[in-house]
Amino acid sequence: MQSYAPPIDDYRFLLTEVLGFDQAMAELGKAVDADLAVAVLEEAGKVCAERLHPLNREGDEQGSRLVDGAVQTPDGFAQAYRDFADAGWTSLSADPAHGGQGLPFVLQLWFDEMISATNLSFGLFPGLSRGACEAIAAHASEELKAAYLGPLVIGEWTGAMALTESGAGTDLALLKTRATPNGDGSYAVAGTKIFISSGDHDFGGNIVHLVLARLPDAPPGVKGISLFLVPKYLPDADGGFTVRNAMSVGSLEKKMGIHAQPTCVMHYDDATGWLVGEAHRGLAAMFTMMNAERLMVGIQGLGIAGGAYQQAAAYARDRVQGRSADGTRGPVAIIDHADVRRMLLNVRAFVEAGRALAGWTALQLDRAKGHDDAGERGQADALVALLTPVIKAAFTDFGFESAVQAQQVFGGHGYIREWGMEQYVRDARIAQIYEGTNGVQAMDLVGRKLPMAGGAVVEGFFDGIAADVAAAGDLVIAARTGEALALLREATVALRGAGVDATGAAAVDYLRLFALVAMGWMWTRMAVAAGAGDTALHSGKLAVADYFARRVLPQAGGLAASISAGEGAIMALAAEAF
Repeated sequence: MQSYAPPIDDYRFLLTEVLGFDQAMAELGKAVDADLAVAVLEEAGKVCAERLHPLNREGDEQGSRLVDGAVQTPDGFAQAYRDFADAGWTSLSADPAHGGQGLPFVLQLWFDEMISATNLSFGLFPGLSRGACEAIAAHASEELKAAYLGPLVIGEWTGAMALTESGAGTDLALLKTRATPNGDGSYAVAGTKIFISSGDHDFGGNIVHLVLARLPDAPPGVKGISLFLVPKYLPDADGGFTVRNAMSVGSLEKKMGIHAQPTCVMHYDDATGWLVGEAHRGLAAMFTMMNAERLMVGIQGLGIAGGAYQQAAAYARDRVQGRSADGTRGPVAIIDHADVRRMLLNVRAFVEAGRALAGWTALQLDRAKGHDDAGERGQADALVALLTPVIKAAFTDFGFESAVQAQQVFGGHGYIREWGMEQYVRDARIAQIYEGTNGVQAMDLVGRKLPMAGGAVVEGFFDGIAADVAAAGDLVIAARTGEALALLREATVALRGAGVDATGAAAVDYLRLFALVAMGWMWTRMAVAAGAGDTALHSGKLAVADYFARRVLPQAGGLAASISAGEGAIMALAAEAF
């Protein structure tokens, strides 16, 4: 397997020539410029390439193990995490009020991309902890914030999210875990949760579980769910956290991928916990964490695709097979074959556009949190909400497809463990499932996000794309993006007020069409910037933008036709005939 090369030149290009990073930071009053941002990303890339990537394959082969009721992570993981936390990487974008560094979220998101490219299983530990911090900071009492946020931010402790039960997955209204008041402000939490990533480990320190449960007086359905902070270790008489709580790992899930990540069945046996936020409003509090995690999961798909691309491109340059197309040379490297180039360009066209769209979205998140103007904050927050299901679902779909295509470049060698490509495929698959399956994300986009502000949010987003396309001149990518945008606008109008079956039938295709247009928009912006440059990076951008316009964006027509076909063909077959 090739070593990992952090895409620093691409990050620099996006920050300085495409996304207007310095101006965005100036508007937010942040003393961060592109030079500092690139320097941080360079150091982050070294961590990923030199520390995390070498652990990835061995971690996959060893897996996490349950020994005498405690989780043991693969060799090297615990020390790597301690070094990671001690170097301050867990606090990169966290609020300085809680011990964080307060750096722009775009650096965090691109760091997550590099972590996912090199060691997806490892990345879940700090990623889930960051989500737990956001939920606690937004909803918990001042006492809980004071006790738990500091150690979580600096990585001394870690976090986990406990939603799913065997009978309650997507439909959380069915969950049965109970929480009974203890009379002292705490609660006794009783129940079993499954699929709990990072539920236990051997890194040391506390593990803070955020658990959904029902109070005795809870109304039925999702309106009766509350959120509780349930730590592995409780405070002792001296203020330390040494008292073992009544929670345990029942088993570890045996999974297709992410073997090094301990995915736990957790038992809460009247474990002591504290209410986070208001009673019966736990779902709203948990969604603060889940929305952060959904962005992170989308970036996992992007990272996997980027890591797999690097391996496949290097292999294609070195692997000698067959003759040249004109028959005059041979044997030649397989990079000379059109079909191999097609697969590599499909992956690269997604990775570079996805990276740009992730960066743009991250800057909107910074605006939503830090802009002086309330109107600007609200507009940016709405755009992040609109794009979150798109990034989660489309990036993980394209990420898995990219991993498969990169594996295909290797032929038979891609199917055996030695080259590492089969691990990319196995690891990538979970990202389409957890934190809300991609079908659920598509329904969220169509059913909840398109109607925001009476449709003004999505129309404003489309108008922004149209303006950039119009300003791009006669570039092929601009013209093709404009054509796809027109199809997307038509589909958006058609879905307004559609019935449940019609919406469900169209949602996945609609989300993919939306993502293609958004990536075409990013390629348009990158092509405009690249046209003013004269380096190999700039010429490469123009070539891949043209490929995306001519070979990828035509999918928009087929998706639009599928959307307009309605639900009839899907619902016609009787249920018993399946």
